Amino acid sequence: MSDHATSMLSSENSQTTPIMENAIDVVVENVNLNKENTSSTTLGVDGVENVEGSEEGGGDCAKKRKRTSQVWSEFKIVTLPDKSEKPECIHCKGRFTLLKGGTTSHLLRHIKENCVMRKTKLFGQKELTLKSSITESGTVASVQNFKYDQTKIRDILSHLIMVHELPFSFVEYEVFNLLMKTATPHYQKVSRATVRKDCFSSYEVEKKKVSALLKSATKVSVTTDIWKSTNQKVSYMVVTCHFIDSNWKLQKRTLIFCDVPPPHSGVAICDALSKCLVEWEIDDKVWIATVDNASYNDVAIRMLKDNLSYKNQLAFGGKLFHVRCCAHILNLLVQDGLSEIGDIIKNVRESVKHVTQSESRLNIFGEIVKQLKLPSKKLILDCCTRWNATFFMLSTALEFKDVFPRYAQREASYLFLPSEDDWMKVAEVCSFLAAFNELTKIILGSEYPTSNLFLPELYNIKRLLDRNYLAENGFMHSMVMKMKDKFDKYWGDCNLLISMAAVLDPRNKMQLIEWCFPMIYSRSDSIEHIITIPETLHMLYRDYVEAHKANGGEKEGESEIQNESSSAVTMRTSGVRAEFFSYIRHFESSIEQVKSELDIYLEEGVHLCEDSNFDVLDWWKMNSLKFRVLSKMACDVLSIPITTVASESAFSAGGGGERVIEPHRASLGADTVKVLLCGEDWLSAFYGIKRKRKDEEDFKEIKIPHT
Repeated sequence: MSDHATSMLSSENSQTTPIMENAIDVVVENVNLNKENTSSTTLGVDGVENVEGSEEGGGDCAKKRKRTSQVWSEFKIVTLPDKSEKPECIHCKGRFTLLKGGTTSHLLRHIKENCVMRKTKLFGQKELTLKSSITESGTVASVQNFKYDQTKIRDILSHLIMVHELPFSFVEYEVFNLLMKTATPHYQKVSRATVRKDCFSSYEVEKKKVSALLKSATKVSVTTDIWKSTNQKVSYMVVTCHFIDSNWKLQKRTLIFCDVPPPHSGVAICDALSKCLVEWEIDDKVWIATVDNASYNDVAIRMLKDNLSYKNQLAFGGKLFHVRCCAHILNLLVQDGLSEIGDIIKNVRESVKHVTQSESRLNIFGEIVKQLKLPSKKLILDCCTRWNATFFMLSTALEFKDVFPRYAQREASYLFLPSEDDWMKVAEVCSFLAAFNELTKIILGSEYPTSNLFLPELYNIKRLLDRNYLAENGFMHSMVMKMKDKFDKYWGDCNLLISMAAVLDPRNKMQLIEWCFPMIYSRSDSIEHIITIPETLHMLYRDYVEAHKANGGEKEGESEIQNESSSAVTMRTSGVRAEFFSYIRHFESSIEQVKSELDIYLEEGVHLCEDSNFDVLDWWKMNSLKFRVLSKMACDVLSIPITTVASESAFSAGGGGERVIEPHRASLGADTVKVLLCGEDWLSAFYGIKRKRKDEEDFKEIKIPHT
């Protein structure tokens, strides 16, 4: 029997609990009766027995030094073929150098930080989650331990349904549930009724966030639109709010999406709009309303302006309150011009329809295109209410003008062939409208373009109309004359808002007004308007100065007084210091009357910047300390929407074309539709998801075969 007594300890269960992480090593020391040798048994953190102080090779060998470090419970000494010895990790079988002097810090570092197998044995295999935010690059921010939360999963599912316009039944799809079970076995299936309730709960949560965001805004602008869903036969009204947040970013939020029963009179629209403003507690902050040119909107805005005038003082007595949608005016202007060649447009449209009505006709057309080796590969069928869609249809069909006569020879039923003279007129019209298309990209390319962008484009429109008005071509002269009449009707008088916004762009200032007004207006009118713009700006600026003194100025004075009274070194504020502060405020106000921030801004040179990505709001943010009052005024003016595109985009993702409720939502009630569409807008802003314009909603694109 060996002289050494060994204490045998049972090994721990492989499913070691996290409590074992902090377990204290247990050392059992046994001494033999003759006290010749001493052995110790150490229980490491993983329950592996370690015997130290034992002699190897029998009693003839000299005693080796005891290994007292706890790290040896995780390692064993192995002898290599070359008779050298190395410590080997009992978990991962990794081998390390045996340092002289018995240093074990590198071994300890391995088991604490680097040995994956040991961690797996101690704690089991944990799940990992990728914690990331949605970015354009799609990069992952971090990897961390995952703790499953069914409530959080349900919240995200409700967001998924709203943002991506999915049906409630999506959560019951077999493959979707298989996907979730594959991702985590803890997932519990959610029913369509449950996810509907979760959507309503998410709506209430996000509504409180939007309400808190609106409380921080000093002034807001609203846009509204009304339409009839073809799937539901229900009329909906949407109201969108525009404002600048605390980070100087332009924000927009959909406030309501409600059913408005007929008749759609101005009184009904005004009542619905007033109810919305009161519900969101912004009736004292609204100073601008942008609508299209429907007659009932004129009545509604006039009544709303009168109602709001009782509660708050509108700028210039409400003269700026009613803003007409520039995109709608531009559409009316071009549509009036296109009516001059209405018969030609009808023939081209019917020609495209005839070709695309059957697969065989489209194949015949494609064979001709292939024979002529034309590069174009598609036809476009327009939405007749959108002039830019008509422009795309005409310009695309023009590329196939040599194909249509050959197609007529093969199809006897084709009776809409445009003549050679018709194609010449189409070419002239397309060349003329190309400039208008660029303007439309600026207006419709963003859901809420800042108002400073429009005046230079207005100048381009006027210059283009004047240039073509003098053309000798009869039909172009008549077409441009109709467009000029519409231009003078809506923009013939000076548009104060567009002009003021242009001046508050540091790249323009008054120099742009002085340069382009003589082109837009007559000589006498341009001189009058050039004088009117700075006068109007000074009037508005004085209102902001008074508001600043009544709110910010007094608060700043109060904080200074409080700080002064809290100092034990200086005198009491109620004495000389208070009188001094009063003198300073009076002195500063007297200087301001001599040269205001607005005067300083206008006297400075134009900011020459050719960067197409120039952000005017960022410029004002950087100069907010220099122009404390003027910067607030500039942001409020620049945030005014010049179009109702933001409201129209609530009806369709593209902001144009036929606006419908999706078929799988056509049977939903008005309250549910409101929750889904408002929630979609709020959550898209929360996640930073921007809507992409879908051109196919403005027109239908048909690919030509065999090309």
